[in-house]
Amino acid sequence: MAGLHYDKLSSELDEKIRNEKESCSFISYAFNDSDCIRRKKRESDTANVVRTPFIRDIDKILHCPYYNRYTDKTQVFSFYRNDDITRRALHVQLVSRIARTIGKCLNLNLDLIEAIALGHDIGHTPFGHTGEKYLDKLYFEKSGRHFSHNIHSVRVLDQIFPLNISLQTLNGIASHDGELELKEYKPKALDSFDLFDKQIEECYIDKSNIKKLTPCTLEGCVMRISDIIAYLGKDRQDAIRARNISTDIFSKSAIGVENAEIINNLVVSIIENSYSKPYIKMSDIHFEALKLAKQENYDLIYLDKGMLEFMDSTVFPMMRDIYERLFDDLVKENKSSPIYKHHIDFLNSIHYERNTPYELCEKNQIVVDYIASMTDDYFIDLHKHLFPNSKYTIEYKSYFD
Repeated sequence: MAGLHYDKLSSELDEKIRNEKESCSFISYAFNDSDCIRRKKRESDTANVVRTPFIRDIDKILHCPYYNRYTDKTQVFSFYRNDDITRRALHVQLVSRIARTIGKCLNLNLDLIEAIALGHDIGHTPFGHTGEKYLDKLYFEKSGRHFSHNIHSVRVLDQIFPLNISLQTLNGIASHDGELELKEYKPKALDSFDLFDKQIEECYIDKSNIKKLTPCTLEGCVMRISDIIAYLGKDRQDAIRARNISTDIFSKSAIGVENAEIINNLVVSIIENSYSKPYIKMSDIHFEALKLAKQENYDLIYLDKGMLEFMDSTVFPMMRDIYERLFDDLVKENKSSPIYKHHIDFLNSIHYERNTPYELCEKNQIVVDYIASMTDDYFIDLHKHLFPNSKYTIEYKSYFD
């Protein structure tokens, strides 16, 4: 496309990488499969040459029942019937692809990268970050505890479904915070579930502790920056399709304006500044351009006043209705309620080893687990089912509007 600019690796680094790959003389900071830590030692989880430790994590995540639900969860734009607008299922694949591209060049553990990427949003709510904000507000009102999608993703894979996922994968998922950009990412060692569990609990108590979470592997660091790279330009593509805006409203900078430019130029900058180093870094000019682009996305896309007002006046009260009804059903042990028939019974039908029966979890936690697991369409249908005469309605923008 005319006018687009794609950076390339410097000729010196390009030649260095080619020669070192050919001679296998490269420096590698890849996480070693043999150092994988699991919560439980199970013979069924023993690695072999076919299914290495993190391939096992990938398979567990892909076959987790909630993985399917990525398909109908909002990435940014809710209430559109448009097959070209990104849903969360595509986002996690894009993150995985970008992170593996970087990881391959930096000689990292690609299986660990893929496991973190595919699992990082599995605990996300319906209606994207706005839905997450509402569920956090309700959960805190009722219990004094916080909800965050990255922390809940850990809960999904470690407790709701006790999959015995590795510490390294769970840490990467917990610390992936794609809202916090850094010029340089350095891993911080973590060698026990005891410390990890303490960190997770602290995030429920004080949400600001999430910003203190740090990937314990370089693979986790790569995935963290790749999350931002994956949504930065793709959200712009979606905004153009959904709202008929033009890329002309965005500033031209070192990373470009179009999605393809942004991905290429940031990936090249990261490899150029990170090869053979024990950290992930981009150049100053690319980091400043990334920050500018992210702020413009907020100003021009995410903080759309009309949509936020609609969400506050419609989706939030709908979520409050659902939350309170489901909690009441648990208190009254109303076994005909969807929280039993569609959630508790469903989880009990899947035979995982549990220390205590799922239904003995704290009631607010069960309600939060259920709501967070919902797709957008399921949430809307459930509200209609529970409150057929409600004044709150949601209509999707059709293909032909």
